[in-house]
Amino acid sequence: MVYLLKFGASWILPPGIFILAFFVLSWWLYQKRREKKAACILFSLTFVFYLLCTGWLAEKTMGWLESAYEPSANPQGDVIIMLGGGAYDDTPDVDGSGTLCASPASRLLAAVRLQRRLDVPILLSGGQVYEDTGAEAKIARRVLMSLGVPEDKILTETKSINTSQNARFSAEILREQGLSHPILVTSAFHMKRSVLNFAKQGVEVEPFPADYMVSHHPVFHYTKLRPQTEALLDNVTVLQETLRTFVTRYLE
Repeated sequence: MVYLLKFGASWILPPGIFILAFFVLSWWLYQKRREKKAACILFSLTFVFYLLCTGWLAEKTMGWLESAYEPSANPQGDVIIMLGGGAYDDTPDVDGSGTLCASPASRLLAAVRLQRRLDVPILLSGGQVYEDTGAEAKIARRVLMSLGVPEDKILTETKSINTSQNARFSAEILREQGLSHPILVTSAFHMKRSVLNFAKQGVEVEPFPADYMVSHHPVFHYTKLRPQTEALLDNVTVLQETLRTFVTRYLE
C-alpha cells in the first residue's frame, strides 16, 4: 500500500502532473482530424520527458557513467587530490561558518579515510565559483582539521572554478611539491571527465570514485516508473557530463 501511494502521489505533483496534462492534451489533439501530426509530436516529446523522469532510466544511464572506473581495493599514491563540487560560505557549521554541499562532503569522507590509511597529504582543489558561494578548498580544509587531519598534511588550491582548472592548477602544485602518484577522489559520475582533464595536463592519476548516486545491481520495482525530479536531475547530469567530456576530448 505504501508503494502504491507513492506511485499515485507522483502523478499529482510536479513533474508528474505536467506529464499527465500533456498526455491528455495530445489525446485531445488526436481527436481532431487536422491535429493528428501535432498530437503525435507532442505525445512523443512527452513520452521522452517522462522516461527521463523515471528512476528506471536514471539507474541505467547513471550506472553506465559511474561504472567507468572502479576504486582499487589497495590504492597506492603519494598524495590524494579531492575535487570540489560546491559550498556555501554563510551556512552555520559545528566549528564555524561555511559548509560543503552534499557531493563534495561525500568525497571528503572518502578522502579522509584514504588519508588515514596511507598517511599522505590531501590536496584540496576548488575556489569560489560565484559571489554567493563559498571558497571550497578553504572550507574543506577547516573540516579536515576538525576531523583530525594534521595541518601539514593539507594542501589547498583555491583558484579553480571548473574541472579543467582543477586539473591545471593542481598539476602545478604537484610539480612544486615533487608529488607524482596522485589518487584522485571525486564523484563517480564526474570521474571520467576528471581523469581526462588531468591526462591533458600530463598527470596520470589513480581514480578513486566516491559519492555514488545509484545502485550498480538494481532490482526492478514498479515505483521506479513513477516520474521524479531526482531521476530527471540524474539523467540531466549524465547528459551534461557526456557533453562536457566530448568538449574536453575534442574541442579544448
